[in-house]
Amino acid sequence: MKKNVMINSNNCVPFHNAVDSCIGTGRMGLALQKEYYEQLKMVQEYIGFEHIRGHGLFCDDMAIYQEYQENGETRVEYNFTYLDRVMDSYLELGLRPFLELGFMPKKLASGTQTLFYWQANVTPPKSYEAWEALVQALLVHLLERYGDEVVTWPIEVWNEPNLCGFWYQADMQEYFKLFARTFRAIKAIDSRFRVGGPAVCGGSDRPWIQGFLEFCRAEKLAVDFITRHHYCSEPPETVGHYSYIELAPFEKELENLHSTREIVDSFAEFAGLEIHITEFNTSYTPLAPIHDTNQNAAYIAYQLSRLGDDNASYSYWTFGDVFEELGVAFTPFSGCFGLVANGCIPKPTFWTFYFFKQLKAMPSQCIHRDGDSVAVKMQDGSYRIVAWHKTLHRQGEALTLSYSLDIPEGDYCIVRKLVDEESCNPLKVWHDLGEPANLTKAQQKLLKESSSPAITTKRVRAEKGSGLTFDLTLAENAVVYLQIVPAPLKPDRGYCYEHVMDQPVQN
Repeated sequence: MKKNVMINSNNCVPFHNAVDSCIGTGRMGLALQKEYYEQLKMVQEYIGFEHIRGHGLFCDDMAIYQEYQENGETRVEYNFTYLDRVMDSYLELGLRPFLELGFMPKKLASGTQTLFYWQANVTPPKSYEAWEALVQALLVHLLERYGDEVVTWPIEVWNEPNLCGFWYQADMQEYFKLFARTFRAIKAIDSRFRVGGPAVCGGSDRPWIQGFLEFCRAEKLAVDFITRHHYCSEPPETVGHYSYIELAPFEKELENLHSTREIVDSFAEFAGLEIHITEFNTSYTPLAPIHDTNQNAAYIAYQLSRLGDDNASYSYWTFGDVFEELGVAFTPFSGCFGLVANGCIPKPTFWTFYFFKQLKAMPSQCIHRDGDSVAVKMQDGSYRIVAWHKTLHRQGEALTLSYSLDIPEGDYCIVRKLVDEESCNPLKVWHDLGEPANLTKAQQKLLKESSSPAITTKRVRAEKGSGLTFDLTLAENAVVYLQIVPAPLKPDRGYCYEHVMDQPVQN
């Protein structure tokens, strides 16, 4: 399959690239683990996200909410020891929290329903006054410790209340009560705090977002932003530990996202309000092997090229595989959500994010965007392209993009970084090694070595009046990053590269 791609370097194409705005994490208590920190540090060094969002802020392993008995009365106190350690580590890595308020401390819960391996309580508070006091104490402590910048940290109330597993009986009216009480409690501390919801996932997202905005209108709640989630697969087939999924058609999922924009804009007082996708990925299960594949990387590349059309930010779920919703992973490639496998092994999708980050490494102008690639012109006169060959099912056919780029006459160097199933596929290497559950140091080193893009370079010349033409062939599920850099030749006196390369080998 071959496509011709004509690009005018003076084009100005709309493209909101928020690839680095936010990243997801498992429950906050996991941030106390060494492997978690090492994976997050690696992600920050290569990609550098601005915010991080995760579950479990108020769960018992964070130990914030405490009750004790004194003089026959139940009293409340707060312990911020672990919170401070987690927040300090995030800030040290250049991250600011996107605070998700949940789940319910067991001593504050009205019921016993829990979720996940780590038993997150998903029932409403037994006392809304105590819940409000907890939220306010948290924010006051953060303001005292970290200063005025805390009011810039977005706050989201709960997680996926439209699912009965995440919120008792998926009770819409009870969630609206929780939101209103929480919203007003936060604004009473400082009106500058930005608070949003309803953090719903797909399926019942439309009635929930419609109902949420109707509630906010009736209660005169000036909600600051809307949040929702975005997963792109059909219900999985489970075999043993693993869930095998079918990817949903690309455009179908984007249409669903756009419906949220339409609902929000149908309310005069909320039209244009920011929408934040606080979770997205291909599959919604943490045991889906597709997350470890090149197919995932190519599918997500297309998503990254489009998610900014309607949304202020979009947070990939998650940065790493230190994650325990359904238990501790048995193997380094367990199908978990992360960009990085355990052992600090970057997966192919890691490089998709890295490539898109390069498109905004300095001031740039998007000059081309279609279903297979995005091209930008950088402030320094270079050009950058990310291209991909996404598939829902294997067809065995490569994609050739035949580019014609209208750029100034001169000599250039094309730097190509390739991620495909032959050049950057640690999952295959692990399989070829026999799928060891517990890696030796040598195996871990080999997997890391196999997880980097293949880099090639080529000198080319753009001719006056015709610019630069070249073909880029992508195997199925490939993602490629190109840098086209002005490179006039400036050899040292007497140095001839061609002569060096033609020199006969001396015996």
